[in-house]
Amino acid sequence: MADIIQLLPDNIANQIAAGEVIQRPASAVKELLENAVDAGATEIKLIVTDAGKNLIQVIDNGKGMSETDARMAFERHATSKIKVIDDLFHIKTMGFRGEALASIAAVAQVELKTRRADDELGTFIEIENSTVVKQEPCAFGVGTSISMKNLFFNVPARRNFLKTNASELRHIIDEFIRVAMSFPHIFFSLTSNGQDVFHLEKGNIKQRVTQILGSSYNAKLVNVKEDTDYMNIYGFVGKPDTAKKTRGDQYFFVNNRYIRSNYLNHAVTNSFDNLLPKDSYPSYVLFIDLDPSQIDINVHPTKQEIKFEDEKIIYAFIQSAVKHALAQFSIAPSLDFSLNAEIQQLDAVNKPFSQDHQRSASSSNLFQSFTEKHQAHKIEPNEKSELRHWKEFFVSKDETPAQTNIELGTDLLPELNKTIASPFDSNEYSCLQINNSYIVSTFRSGFILVHQQLAHERVLYERYSKMVHHKQVAVQKILFPITLELAVADAILLEDLLPEIVQLGFEIEHFGNNTFIIQGTPADIKQGNEKHSIELLLEQFKHFSSEMKFSKREKLIRCMARQQSIKAGQSLGEEEMKTLVVDLFECNTPNVSPAGNPTYIEYKKDYIERMFER
Repeated sequence: MADIIQLLPDNIANQIAAGEVIQRPASAVKELLENAVDAGATEIKLIVTDAGKNLIQVIDNGKGMSETDARMAFERHATSKIKVIDDLFHIKTMGFRGEALASIAAVAQVELKTRRADDELGTFIEIENSTVVKQEPCAFGVGTSISMKNLFFNVPARRNFLKTNASELRHIIDEFIRVAMSFPHIFFSLTSNGQDVFHLEKGNIKQRVTQILGSSYNAKLVNVKEDTDYMNIYGFVGKPDTAKKTRGDQYFFVNNRYIRSNYLNHAVTNSFDNLLPKDSYPSYVLFIDLDPSQIDINVHPTKQEIKFEDEKIIYAFIQSAVKHALAQFSIAPSLDFSLNAEIQQLDAVNKPFSQDHQRSASSSNLFQSFTEKHQAHKIEPNEKSELRHWKEFFVSKDETPAQTNIELGTDLLPELNKTIASPFDSNEYSCLQINNSYIVSTFRSGFILVHQQLAHERVLYERYSKMVHHKQVAVQKILFPITLELAVADAILLEDLLPEIVQLGFEIEHFGNNTFIIQGTPADIKQGNEKHSIELLLEQFKHFSSEMKFSKREKLIRCMARQQSIKAGQSLGEEEMKTLVVDLFECNTPNVSPAGNPTYIEYKKDYIERMFER
């Protein structure tokens, strides 16, 4: 019987390896940009066509390569960074696996031009399907230009798995930003289909952060900087008002390499303590420098996940550094009485605090209320307390406190005397709110406990779905159109989603570059909340997670339902609660939210009696 095991041809082995390293155009962009950085470039230009599917070109002014090095660079496991095994644990450069160029050459048509400063002529190499088809001298400036064309031309099944151009371009921008953020002393540019997307001049870290994330961040960044013998941390965290409802602008770099780490992210979030609203995430750009021997970066093909020798020390250090930075920020807006000469003339400042004055002040009920038993909140229970009229300070005598109402949308408050069909026992029923999050209501021969946010999500989801499918969307025109300026990646995403967003009731026009004009919104968007609604919708769409694959329209409907729903923690009046419960049971699927969570729990009478052993 003939032997059946044989070695794979090099081109097939390279294509298999490419599946691990080059998963999409953005993967190649990352590898090429990192190689340009390692070459000592001070200017790096990225050019893409059709979101990298037809062309990805990186041009740098680095040190270039010799003729031999240029050819060797495309061999598997060829690298200038590792000579002995110990070098793996002291890597300070970006790329190091020696597989990137070989993988790219296996799945794309590659052209390379390169020249060193000492050489009169450069080298031109053309490679296709891992085979060098042309090599010759050429005239070229100092540095390297590498072009990869027709990605996955020889692996059509892989090409079919690529997403839309808008989606792939967003991935490219993400990788571009991560490298450009790490090296603010290098000029970076990105051109897509002939249009300038980024033009990042050399500068410091703060300048680079605001260049990428937007000028609005300029006054909203808190400086973080702590140095020790073990590690250094520096960078910025956003002030609490920059927090988002999704994990948006969060960047961790270890030795200038972008990493993902839920563990370290938790350290930053924990540092904010009670400064952030519930379910909000802080923005940050943080750099950690430490001895490369303390980390292992060779645990993932993309090198975005690393292992620390002692993760707990890193966690504690980050938490301490961010807390220290926030503490300095929180005491910054203090009053400076020296700025106003009139204050200096007041009796309270000029005259000494005599013993008589001290005795008089300390004997008052007001003083004792705030000092006795070390309680800053102790209030006298009797009518003589000087705090008994504290409410009058906030509410005038002519006013009566209004009941808090939550806007449930224009169609969510129908006539409240409508006939309630079963499953309710009768028209006479009441609702009770618990912890401003749950609604208790009589139900058949027992009661139900309704989760108000999940229930409202179900109601809105079915309403939006019906409107979109029947094209009966209610739009409210804006008297004065609103200008919306977005970050580059968000602008590309919004332009891609515009046809679906219009179906939801938004009237938005692209105004050029990264600017849009809002002419109208769905009827249940509060006035003044238009920009925030769109920004939040984009954030939720970007971070939409589900095991099932949904269309863009379906994702947007689910995001809108979540965005516009009443939230846990909001107080509701009894009529609003009744309306919500009624609307829930008029839904086609009232028992679960769009994400599949239960909207209510039913407690039947016989079950309740068994609990009490009746």
